[in-house]
Amino acid sequence: MKTLKQNSDQSETHAVAAPLLTQAVGSAIRELRLRHKLTLAQVSAQAEVSRGMLSKIETGQITPGLDSLSRIARALGVSMSMLFRHYDAPAGSAQHVKKGQGMEVVRRGTKSGHSYELLAYDQGPGKLFEPFMITMEEPSESFPTFQHPGTEFIHMIEGTLEYRHGQTVYVLAPGDTLTFEGEITHGPERLLDKPVRFLSITIYSNPAS
Repeated sequence: MKTLKQNSDQSETHAVAAPLLTQAVGSAIRELRLRHKLTLAQVSAQAEVSRGMLSKIETGQITPGLDSLSRIARALGVSMSMLFRHYDAPAGSAQHVKKGQGMEVVRRGTKSGHSYELLAYDQGPGKLFEPFMITMEEPSESFPTFQHPGTEFIHMIEGTLEYRHGQTVYVLAPGDTLTFEGEITHGPERLLDKPVRFLSITIYSNPAS
């Protein structure tokens, strides 16, 4: 049973209102033009639109007709739909955790110099997955073992350790990955090169309560 030790400050987020159609189209045209390293003069010549009008379109001052938009899209080498991709886009709901600001979680082994940093926090009664950044700096005569529902994925970042899953022990070095059933007893066996740091992600087939 794990308990939360401390809540870190969540990174600041800002809700962005959906842009008006004219602004969204203009912004997309400018973004695509700059991405392709084209000047206003080059695009206006190819699209047969005056340079002044193209500038006003990009800044959202005027609404171009479909014929003009079609020529501008061809000049940029994109489909016309690309010019509307910023308009009426769904609001983002991503969870952003800044480096070192994950939630510190108390688990077995914490007192042995191991730290568990939870990198995402599910809301509601069940969770779909749990990503941890795990750091181990001190050797231990006996490491904690775990059993839990779902599939666990480990990616080694730093150090080397022996990791047991059931009857098999794997030597994990930076860049190595290990994927296994969480219901089979598993856990670190021995630290070979300290400190050890790895990303652990558990995916639950059925939301765990």
